[in-house]
Amino acid sequence: MTTTIQLNNGVEMPLFGLGVFQVTDQAQCEETVCEALRIGYRMIDTAACYGNERAVGEAIRKSGVAREDVFISSKVWIQDAGYKKTKASFAKTLENLGTDYLDLYLIHMPFGDYHESWRAMEELVGAGKIRAIGVCNFMPDRLADLILSHQILPAVNQIELHPFCQQKKLRQLMDRYNIQPMAWAPFAEGQREIFTHPLLVEIGKAHQATAAQVILSWLRWQHIIAIPKSVHAERLAENYRSQDIQLTPEECQQIAALDDGQALILDLASVDEVYRLHDIRFEQ
Repeated sequence: MTTTIQLNNGVEMPLFGLGVFQVTDQAQCEETVCEALRIGYRMIDTAACYGNERAVGEAIRKSGVAREDVFISSKVWIQDAGYKKTKASFAKTLENLGTDYLDLYLIHMPFGDYHESWRAMEELVGAGKIRAIGVCNFMPDRLADLILSHQILPAVNQIELHPFCQQKKLRQLMDRYNIQPMAWAPFAEGQREIFTHPLLVEIGKAHQATAAQVILSWLRWQHIIAIPKSVHAERLAENYRSQDIQLTPEECQQIAALDDGQALILDLASVDEVYRLHDIRFEQ
């Protein structure tokens, strides 16, 4: 079973982890991360704007798992885009998490002065504070612009990626530069009745697996990093066990045919969405 992927800078990153988006209750977040680490998860993905970095850090400390054995990813939000503000936000992220380095640091959205954010992040890599840097939600035009403007290539692009939105055009550009896709919302946030989709259920029966496990196995077959979110112990365990399921190439091709070719959750081309995202403000 393949459990890690080598990024374009040589860093090994787990193919499977826990996302904590919308887990805003601090006690629940801490409990969830502790349970995930107990089960065997070794990657946790958080973000400054999630408001739960402190809970993630506390859970890792309480878990007894050595810091170097947990791959931690966090992100800088639009309000902190720019060179100085990104440096300050990163320092606060380290303080919140109780660590002196990050395994992966991402620009959360392709808005604001992300070029100066990237310059700051490149310096933090050089200072040994970050092992790998990347982006989230960068579509082909913005990703190409970033690549052509700086020294360090993004190692990861965390994007909406699930059976109904497979980002094939974007992934062609990412493949060219060996930029690793990382799927947020691998279950499409439950939309389109994905957990009872006839094809996914049918494939699952052949492997004594749920539709959710089929999706995670399909992503792993493509070497796509997945960070499914759950606060329920039984679902955390179910998602983790998906790593033992091996779909056939034919089954994976059937799932590939479900692609609608467009985003279902986040429309970055929408001006209204740009306004909405810029309006999100928080105290880190």
